Amino acid sequence: MNHSLALPINLSVGTFDSYLNLIARMPRLSAEQEHELAVRYRDYDDLEAARQLVMSNLRFVAHIARGFSGYGLPLADIVQEGNIGLMKAVKRFDPDMGVRLVSFAVHWIKAEIHEYVIKNWRMVKVATTKAQRKLFFNLRKMKKDTSTLSPDDAEAIAENLDVDVKTVYEMERRLDGHDVSLEPSDDDDTGIAPIAYLEQHGADPAVILENSNWEMRQEDLLMDALENLDDRSRDILTSRWLSEEKLTLHDLAARYNVSAERIRQLEQNAMKKLKAAFVIAA
Repeated sequence: MNHSLALPINLSVGTFDSYLNLIARMPRLSAEQEHELAVRYRDYDDLEAARQLVMSNLRFVAHIARGFSGYGLPLADIVQEGNIGLMKAVKRFDPDMGVRLVSFAVHWIKAEIHEYVIKNWRMVKVATTKAQRKLFFNLRKMKKDTSTLSPDDAEAIAENLDVDVKTVYEMERRLDGHDVSLEPSDDDDTGIAPIAYLEQHGADPAVILENSNWEMRQEDLLMDALENLDDRSRDILTSRWLSEEKLTLHDLAARYNVSAERIRQLEQNAMKKLKAAFVIAA
């Protein structure tokens, strides 16, 4: 396929909340609808079919992106990178492989986000305080050469920038560090790179992929099932099991002016409906 996919939605920081609300309203595709669209794109280069595949799965990208929110990088940018991974996955997806698109796309989404985080993480962490930021932009040009700072040079720089000598040495170490590629480079004839000896035991990609997809699917099923309950039953389950401060049967009995036994019965009936919804979806 020679056609390229354009990003389906303009995503900016100023409209990020609106973007999240928008993708949350995107209709989900059934397995049959997804297969039909994937075949249209694979066999006929139907870009509208590809667009529908991307749009219907943007919520999963946002879900994955939230797991990378602790790196000090804009969540909107992380989502943007994940969307690129989703589009790459759509281009490579084979509808006859017997899995849903989101299961296949998780790898591509995370790969794009990982690359973005790796490229920007060191830049974010290298200068965190005001003094460090000042050094970050001035230390290179103030050093006489690329050798290690002498005590006199460090003292002079510290005095000039009004920072501690210790801070000067710390920033020098950070700036002199270098990023190491996980993969061997083209001019490296040893073939030895971290990817060759760094192993995460128990992290079979296939298992991780399956578990990640299963968890997202279960979460979606739970939310859909809760939405189909009446307001009182939904409130009882949410207050009993999903809230940070869980309420007791007696707390809810007082709220609805009924007995605790009645609340327990309503809770059991609601649980049965949730279980039935999971069985039907399976």
